[in-house]
Amino acid sequence: MKRTGVYACCACLAVGVSAALAAGKGDAAKGKEVFGQCAVCHNVDSTDEKMMGAPGLKGLFKRDKLKSGKKVTDASVGEKINEGGNGMPAFKDMLSDQEKDDLVAYLKTL
Repeated sequence: MKRTGVYACCACLAVGVSAALAAGKGDAAKGKEVFGQCAVCHNVDSTDEKMMGAPGLKGLFKRDKLKSGKKVTDASVGEKINEGGNGMPAFKDMLSDQEKDDLVAYLKTL
């Protein structure tokens, strides 16, 4: 019986650590640097479109939905970064996975 309790405790710790690591996998300061190439089209200090229909990103992760209608999540924002669309280029092959994680972390601070 004690062994089962120990296993359950270890499993809970593993899940907690995994969740903490996943939540903090990006560096917002580095993401701000990556965002430099995005700033040509996107505002960070307003929700106004800057050019060619590119939405302002202020408060992005406080919104219910993206312009596409998808719920705002790390995954949906990451998909938009990767795939682009509606005039936005795909950054799948232009940014490393770490740069994309950093960028998402930065977008969460807006």
